[in-house]
Amino acid sequence: MTNDVFGDVPAGVGAIVVGNFPLAAGQWFVPHHHPQHQLAWARRGVLGVAVDDAHWVLPRTMALWIPAGVVHRTGATRDAVLCSLYFHPDRCDKDWTQPTPVAVDGLLAHLIAHLGRDNLPDDERLRAEAVVLDLLHPLPATPIDVPEPTDARVRAVADALLARPDDPRGLEAYARAAGVSRRTLTRLFVQDTGMNFDRWRTHVRLRAALPLLAEGLPVSRVAHAVGYATPSAFLAAFRRTVGTSPGRYLNGDASSEAPGPDA
Repeated sequence: MTNDVFGDVPAGVGAIVVGNFPLAAGQWFVPHHHPQHQLAWARRGVLGVAVDDAHWVLPRTMALWIPAGVVHRTGATRDAVLCSLYFHPDRCDKDWTQPTPVAVDGLLAHLIAHLGRDNLPDDERLRAEAVVLDLLHPLPATPIDVPEPTDARVRAVADALLARPDDPRGLEAYARAAGVSRRTLTRLFVQDTGMNFDRWRTHVRLRAALPLLAEGLPVSRVAHAVGYATPSAFLAAFRRTVGTSPGRYLNGDASSEAPGPDA
């Protein structure tokens, strides 16, 4: 079930409206979509945005363009403020059809605050909106996919991994807990998610690590929190899966290598 969430567009002039939505730790909006394009940005804290199985983590240096009509969920692992810019499709020249991360620097952040004023004259609004649109440049950061299984046995294992990504148990132990053989669980995982058990768990761990890293926690603490014995093991898994370092990923650095097919 999804809900339409409307952001009013200024009548008569301009294409953008700015809304701010405080989010408590663990709070997520239900799946919904907008009739306008949306730019989701963390004015404070770190946001998460999910579209189907894809998940983006947004520190204050990154926003996500969500095309009109795309069903998504937005939330936060810690207290945060979601700042949303809504773009009327008929008054906006951006034709991006897929969710697209963009960089947010000091100038763009100031312009967003400027456009949030209620008493902004029409000519100032139009000039500011034109600069905002000029500053929206796609970043190479790709989401970390965690396909959601539907088989009840795989779902039980997946729920346990999502709740405790640092759980050190291997496939054999999870198979016993699910009441199936190791061979059966191996087959079901690939059949249901398109990934083997180890790769799916790696994606879960990396996705869980990103908000912690974006909040500034040391890599050593983050690695331990998501189940890696050493920071080097975590960094190797991240680079092998995503194709770049966590810092470059969160900053949208284009100098990354192609990720490997498995982790």
